[in-house]
Amino acid sequence: MRYRKLGRTGLVVSELCLGTMTFGGDDFWRVIGALQQDAANELVRDAFAAGVNFFDTADVYSSGVSETILGQSIKALGVGRDEVVIATKAFGRFYAPASGGAADAQEVFARRQKSHNTWGLSRKHLFDAVDASLKRLAMDHIDLYQVHAFDPVTPLEETLGALDDIVKSGRVRYIGLCNMAAWQIAKSLGISARKQLARFESAQMYYTIAGRDLGFSRASTSATPPVRMTRAA
Repeated sequence: MRYRKLGRTGLVVSELCLGTMTFGGDDFWRVIGALQQDAANELVRDAFAAGVNFFDTADVYSSGVSETILGQSIKALGVGRDEVVIATKAFGRFYAPASGGAADAQEVFARRQKSHNTWGLSRKHLFDAVDASLKRLAMDHIDLYQVHAFDPVTPLEETLGALDDIVKSGRVRYIGLCNMAAWQIAKSLGISARKQLARFESAQMYYTIAGRDLGFSRASTSATPPVRMTRAA
């Protein structure tokens, strides 16, 4: 396995990152994958043995179940928390019935669909989301906290200010972005530099042989200070 630093940071990650969108598989997520705890433990163990130290999830994956399973898989490894790099994301809306059952799922989802504060990148939602992710992961900090998409409603200054405060609180070490256009990335980096806030150190983008938009839109940010590009496929 080869390793490299994440962006401008001193954080060293494996070139291959294990994504965990397939963990859990509740509801429509089952179409993507439905790995349960035992199978996930085995996959994480094999990846770690092969040199992978970088694991990525998101709060919306299987409505939070992916984070829970990943946290338990890391615990089952029996290694130090400093031996792995954990990344997760915030933005999307999902439902998580308190009972954990499906009986009231539709009712809960319908109610949350009407709420304006259960998604996005506002200070309120980010503070709520990071605490919820930490609880599901059963960890005291997240190494890389990524915004899952651009929020056209919330000012970038509010989002970046909130993320900076979360970093300063110790709950998050570094911040990253996903699925943003070149101008959105450039504007974000400019605000962080001007206001001396924590900056995005990574950019996770969709890129495959069939989907190559990244090369035309986001790569133009290469003239800005370096942001480590990670590929999601």
